Amino acid sequence: MLKDSAHMKLASLPPAVTLLGLAGWLPQALCIWAVLDKGAYQWTARAAGCFYAALILSFLGGLWWMAGLLGGVRKSGLYVVSVLPSLAAWAALLPWSEGWHWPGPSLVALGLLLLASPLVDHKLAGEVILPEGWLRLRVWMASGLGVLTLVLAAVG
Repeated sequence: MLKDSAHMKLASLPPAVTLLGLAGWLPQALCIWAVLDKGAYQWTARAAGCFYAALILSFLGGLWWMAGLLGGVRKSGLYVVSVLPSLAAWAALLPWSEGWHWPGPSLVALGLLLLASPLVDHKLAGEVILPEGWLRLRVWMASGLGVLTLVLAAVG
């Protein structure tokens, strides 16, 4: 466990981090709207929502990896966990290579993984110093995107 003075604890997150982080819900909300609209873009909206959730999940793994490196984590466990989101995202997109047209099961898996992702952040907080407010924002971002991804699976 490494927590030293080289890692400054921020008083609060920059407003842009909070605003842009929460704006990450918008693509999924737009995909839900497009599906509910029953227009020509229903399938595209489901596909876009699935790809977006997979991309964000993969991005989280990269964040965890870099936080571990910057925090001086030497144990391999964090790095193993950090590659799992990319592998899960890849696996969620694989059925489409077989021509499946409804990404519902993939959306459910991705939504549940997004909802669970703050658990890794909480564990990471025991290894490195994270900015004040980060864990709370992560819960909001993951909860919103995870729930919206599950809604997209349900309405699709």
